[in-house]
Amino acid sequence: MKELLLGLVAAAAIGGAWLLDPIPQDPAYHAFADRRLLFGVPNFWNVASNLPFLAVGLLGWIWIGRIASPPLATHYRVLCTAIALAAFGSGWYHLAPSNASLVWDRLPMTVAFMALFTALIADRVSWLAGRALLWPMVVAGLASIAWWVRTEAVGAGDLGAYALVQFLPMLLMPLVLLLWRDGSLAARKLWLAFGAYALAKLFEHFDGAVFAATGGLVAGHALKHLAAALAAWWILRAFQGAPARAL
Repeated sequence: MKELLLGLVAAAAIGGAWLLDPIPQDPAYHAFADRRLLFGVPNFWNVASNLPFLAVGLLGWIWIGRIASPPLATHYRVLCTAIALAAFGSGWYHLAPSNASLVWDRLPMTVAFMALFTALIADRVSWLAGRALLWPMVVAGLASIAWWVRTEAVGAGDLGAYALVQFLPMLLMPLVLLLWRDGSLAARKLWLAFGAYALAKLFEHFDGAVFAATGGLVAGHALKHLAAALAAWWILRAFQGAPARAL
């Protein structure tokens, strides 16, 4: 019954996305509030604030011996690698924001989402399904970006598929945690990660407002990177399992 509910929610989301009109990339997306040049680096803080992704990804590789469920090691390795590569992809994008450079920002993020989503399926719902879905979902995520690039090239940009592979897991993963309580991935740490990710999206949306509120000290987008890196840190900690309870 739980599997049916999960499938119905996924089918409804996919069907709804299919009915939407094409979603072009808004050119205003590239107009970030903080464009300061420091140390010869354009958009310095939006570039430099990606370094925590590299630190978290490398720490994840150092922690690989701590994961509570060794069968999830492949998902974990893919996730750590994608998080580390996000530092380079997002940093490259923010040096000169454009649709072309945005591709490199989105590629590692998409792989990370797919690795986490399929790890949670393997851990909570079905090991066979989660393991079998890992690479197809990674390919589907990359294909969604390829579709966006292709449609932009012909003047009819469509982000619908990319939006689906990014936000559908964020809809389904909390549902999985609520319906399936037993597993090696620590639920509390995943909830903290989801909270940090939600905060990151708020900082992203209020980029200019944060910049104005802080008197030009820091903008929302740089804080978005920090909050997203915190989310990634909590996710990797979740692979270490829940803390032991005192008897």
